[in-house]
Formats: sequence, C-alpha cells, structure tokens
Amino acid sequence: MRKRTSGALLPVTALPSRFGVGDLGPEALKFADFLHKAGQSLWQVLPLTATDPGCGNSPYSPTSAFAGSPILISPEPLVPLGLLDEADLEGAPAFAPDRVDYDGVLRFKDALFQRAWARFQALPQAHESRSEFAAFCERERGWLDDYALFVAIKGAMGGRAWSEWPEGLRSRQPAALADFERGHADEIGFQRFLQYLFATQMAALRDHLRELGIALIGDVPVYVTRDCADLWQHPELFDLDEELNPVSVAGVPPDYFSEKGQLWGNPTYNWEAMEADGFRWWVERLRRLLTFFDRVRIDHFRGLVAYWALPADAKTAEHGEWKDVPYREFFGRLKEAFPGLPLWAENLGIITPDVEELRTSLGLPGMLILQFAFGNPADNPYAPHNNSPLNVIYTGTHDNNTTRGWFGEDASEGERANLSAYLGHDVTAESAALDLTRMALASVAETAVIPMQDWLDLGSEARVNVPSTPKGNWAWRMSPGATTEELAAFMRKLTALYGRLP
Repeated sequence: MRKRTSGALLPVTALPSRFGVGDLGPEALKFADFLHKAGQSLWQVLPLTATDPGCGNSPYSPTSAFAGSPILISPEPLVPLGLLDEADLEGAPAFAPDRVDYDGVLRFKDALFQRAWARFQALPQAHESRSEFAAFCERERGWLDDYALFVAIKGAMGGRAWSEWPEGLRSRQPAALADFERGHADEIGFQRFLQYLFATQMAALRDHLRELGIALIGDVPVYVTRDCADLWQHPELFDLDEELNPVSVAGVPPDYFSEKGQLWGNPTYNWEAMEADGFRWWVERLRRLLTFFDRVRIDHFRGLVAYWALPADAKTAEHGEWKDVPYREFFGRLKEAFPGLPLWAENLGIITPDVEELRTSLGLPGMLILQFAFGNPADNPYAPHNNSPLNVIYTGTHDNNTTRGWFGEDASEGERANLSAYLGHDVTAESAALDLTRMALASVAETAVIPMQDWLDLGSEARVNVPSTPKGNWAWRMSPGATTEELAAFMRKLTALYGRLP
C-alpha cells in the first residue's frame, strides 16, 4: 500500500521578505520548518526559471529552460560570505508586503549583486568560493555559457529580442560572438555568478527540506518563450522558418479556463530533430531540475502526447490543429535516464484517452481539482467519490481563484447548491475553504496539496494567476506572521485525522 501524504502549494515569490519578493533565503527555510511542524510531507512551488517582464513575469514563459531566476536569490546569505554588508541590506526600499514590484526589486537586487560580484572577484584565487564557482561553471557549461552570453548581448542591445540583433549575433556567427565576448567579459561573468548563487541557495534549501523529511516538488513548463536563450542556442529544435521565425505557436483550444481557448504564443518544438539526438535537450533539462527537486510536475502534460498548434500570426486559439509527438520514444528515453520517473502530470483541460493511458501506464500521478467537481458531481471525475489513488488532489491551483473567492464570486448557483447538497450542510464563503480542504484530505488520492491561501482562508485578493490575462498576475505575497503556531497545530490535527502524517 502506497503512503498517503499531503503538503502545501506556495510560490517562492509569495514568501514574506523585506526585499520585495519571496526568495531562497531565511524565509524559505522558515517556511520549511513551519511545514514540518504542521505535519506536511511536501512543498510544491511554481517554476523557478528566469522570467521576462515582457511576458508579465510569468514563470510559465521562461527566458531559459535551465537558468534560475536571479530575483529569487536572497541577499542575506551573502553577508556571512563577505560579499555584502548588513549596511547594504539596510538600504532596501520600503517595498509593499503584499505584492511583488518586479521592476523595483530587479533594480534593487541587481545593484546589490553587482556589488557582491565585485567583492567576489577580489577574493584570492585559492578561496574556496572561487574554486566552487569554477567547478560550477565547468559542470554547467552546456547551457550556462550560452545563457550568460545571451543575457549579456540582450543587455547591450537595450533589451531587444534576439531576433532583432545584428545578423552576426542573431545567427551565432563565431567571429561575431568571440568579438562580443572580448568586450563584455565582466557582464558574462556576472551572469554566471548569479546562476552560481542561485544553485548554491537552492541546494541549501533542498538539504534543509531533506533533513526535515519534506519533498520539494518543482514545475516544468512544457514550452519556453520565443525570446529565450534556448531558441537562440538550439534553433534546430524548434519549428522555425529559414529566417528563424516561428512557423507555429502553442496554445490550447476552448476549455474550462477560457471560452476562446488560450493563445500562449510559445514556439512549438521540432520533434523530429529532438528524436534524432535522443531528446538530449529534454533529458538535460529534467536532469538539472531534479538536482533541485524530488519530483517535477510537467505542466500541460498532454502537450507531450499531442499539442495544439496554431499559425504564428493567430489572434485567438480557436482555429488550430492537433499534432502528434513521438511520445512512446520520448518517455522511453526518460525512463532510461530517470528510473522510477519522478514526475507528476498536469492532465487538466481536454484530455483524450491516449493521454490518460500513457499517464497511468507510466505510473505518473495526475491532478484532481475540487473546484471543478460540482457542476454535476454524480459522474464528475473530480468529485471525491470518483477519485482514484494515482492522483494528487487540490482544492484549486495557481490558475484558480482561492476557494473563498471561487465560492463567493465564480461558482454558479448550481455549483454552490450541489456542494451544499454533497456535504449535507449549507456551505458559505466563510466555510468553503475548510470544507474543500477536508474533502481533499479525506480523498483516496494518495497525495493532497492545499494552496496556502486556502489554509489561510483568503479571498480573491490572494489569487496568483488569471489565465489569458497579460497583467497583474504572479504578484501575490503571503503576509509576514501568517504561518502561526496555531495554524501549524490545526494543519497537523487535520492531517493526522485523515491519515496523512509522515
């Protein structure tokens, strides 16, 4: 019998911090301690890869499939290393505690980290940190060198997309790249340094979680954004024309989240080219992520079986076509590289039988969302009486409203009535979060994950993302002091009641 577990969903950016955004420093370690006291077995986060302000800072539109987001680096651990002083930290602006100001945080942290980089370069060559940095750069050079060069060129070009760079740099002509590197060695080194800091802090967090017996669940977007290092480095792996422009872009047809579907606009893959080299890019991508995480949730899992392809000039996502992926060969290669396949599958939206057949044959947990269960609960797969063990059940995810917000603002009159009838008592906006949390914990699904907003019974002001809206997302932050001893005791009591304690 497989063990029943539970945990919390909380983006790292949502942690409290005096620096305007949650990060990998002391507050992340403190949250891990809270989860341990609360009897939880896992912490699920959103993608931690570098993001693009032009894409609304969405973690699902990364500018690199490999690089960590510098905004998540904590300044505090750099003080005992001698790379920053306490006085440097005291100069932080008075950031709002409840929302991320991405532009302001990036300006502040970039100045701090430039200072740390200057001090790092002044360390003796024999210093332990210098040798660790050199080893990191050598170990990760397969993606790191091109990523650092990409960011440096983009900065020198005033932020212009790589498709608009001078031809020599755009098409990666060796002489042009070498000439740029000679003139921008310091900036390229700085970008490598940031990735070293990210990896070091990520490793420290994972070590702490392991000591507590808590698994860290990561998230991998299926696609990258058009203006990203991977597309520039490996154009042959994407569906591009001779001018390196996308032929087709990704999205999903109309579904629960959007009547017109979702036009993501991410370039789609050249799966024939990927298969020809043994899916190496994907294997290396997951290998890096699994140095940080115990398991990785594959966002839009169905896109690895067949994907909704739209013309590059499409205005909406309604008129596309399904295209097949060589998924048996792909997942066969992943099984060779990662025995046991430490993956979860996001199987929401329009899911065909072949997708579910593949998921279950691979033994990958899927997702159940309770907020979707009450339109017609009798035969709804998300309703608790229809759940099956090989799943992760949620009250809602980062793409849903909070449960209080959903019940009070989004749920139909019929859904509210069905939920009350299902439970045998009147459900209100004030009780909905706890009611659905109890249902999730009681489910036969082996894993239950509750967003922290629902543990805290927060309203729609705490929503993380509204799909298909370009602005105002990914900015919610948890209040300092929210994770109280009383909340930990309550969470532990419920977790024990439903047989999910570690």
